[in-house]
Amino acid sequence: MTKTFVKSMILLFAAMAFLSSCKKATTTTTDPTPTPENVVVSGLLDASTTWTADKIYELAGKVVVGDGVTLTIQPGTIVKGRTGAGSLASALVVAQGGKINAVGTAAKPIIFTSVLDNIKIGETSGTNLDENDREKWGGMIILGKAPVSTGDGDVIGQVEGIPADEPYGKYGGEDPADNSGTLAYVSIRHGGAVIGEGNEINGLTLGGVGNGTTIHHIEIVANLDDGIEFFGGTVNLNDVVIAFQDDDGLDIDQNYSGTIDNFYVVHGGSGTDEGLEIDGPEGSTHTDGLFTLQNGTIRTVDGNGSGADLKSKAQGTIKNVTFEGYSKFVKVSAKFDEANSCAEKTDAYTHAIGGTLNVTDCEIKTGAVEDMYNVYSKQTTCFDAVEASYQAALDNAWSQKGNAVVSSFTKGATDKTAFDWTWAKKKGFIQ
Repeated sequence: MTKTFVKSMILLFAAMAFLSSCKKATTTTTDPTPTPENVVVSGLLDASTTWTADKIYELAGKVVVGDGVTLTIQPGTIVKGRTGAGSLASALVVAQGGKINAVGTAAKPIIFTSVLDNIKIGETSGTNLDENDREKWGGMIILGKAPVSTGDGDVIGQVEGIPADEPYGKYGGEDPADNSGTLAYVSIRHGGAVIGEGNEINGLTLGGVGNGTTIHHIEIVANLDDGIEFFGGTVNLNDVVIAFQDDDGLDIDQNYSGTIDNFYVVHGGSGTDEGLEIDGPEGSTHTDGLFTLQNGTIRTVDGNGSGADLKSKAQGTIKNVTFEGYSKFVKVSAKFDEANSCAEKTDAYTHAIGGTLNVTDCEIKTGAVEDMYNVYSKQTTCFDAVEASYQAALDNAWSQKGNAVVSSFTKGATDKTAFDWTWAKKKGFIQ
């Protein structure tokens, strides 16, 4: 879920440290261990440019694609982020009004990874890092002008990972069809640098990204925080693989209302959390959007984590999704007003009973259908008295929606051949 954002003093130092780097982008070959084909990039890109596959591009801190600028990345290009935490964390940021045109192919994917990765030009994988190597650089952040529901009725947010006084960190607006460019056949690996206490960069952050943006055939591998996190927006994704994230696979916040189709989440490691973590609107604006997650496979390789956590006014549909290996499949949050005789508050549970949140045509291999979804609340003083009746109501609402216990899955990701190009498939983690 969204981490506790950087406290004011951390933000001050982060902003001061970054002021000098967010100037016109520069390229140089004076990195600490230079090679002839390395191009080091830092700061603001204020003119459209192309990164080519005959070079390795090294991110030194934040690289920002500015308003009106397009960054084109050729198929087969390798981009490596430098190590560093806080204000020194490396990341590629596409600001509002900027565009990225990163279109790889199955044979020549575009790879974002760490400078510690020994992958070379022309290769699709190195040999020295694996699924346990996280937090080696930052990640990718794309910010658009599509609707979001942030706190206090705001329609504009400041994305986590960027100092509060930096304008290039803003996202959200009133244009659901906003276009931030195209990502296709892109693999993002070994990221999640820490930028403050309890706050790390996601593999791919999408803040207010509109449905004029095209995103498909995306892979996130071994990120310390979430694989992909959505802060509102309307963008649609398909053919997505997330493997060995240390927090959540797909994380939805601020009333994201797009569709994610044909996806695969592989859980593993003691620090992992949810396959799906879903929140709804945070404020009083743009509150009626409904997400759709369909045709997905979510599995744990070692029993860690849970399948999904639906909470904080989550609203939308999860359909044709399989959950494998978990002791907890789909958790549904309920909230109460403890100061008002435990009156029920709007949450995922109320949307589930009211029909604006649904789990339908999903499958598990163990337990009973009722085990697939479980109501919970952190407010035990209120919840203890109603837990049984709440669970019965949820069972009644969802048990007739085609969910099933099966001996072999018939649902899930519908086209696993779409994942053949990925690191996860080549390492044997896609079944």
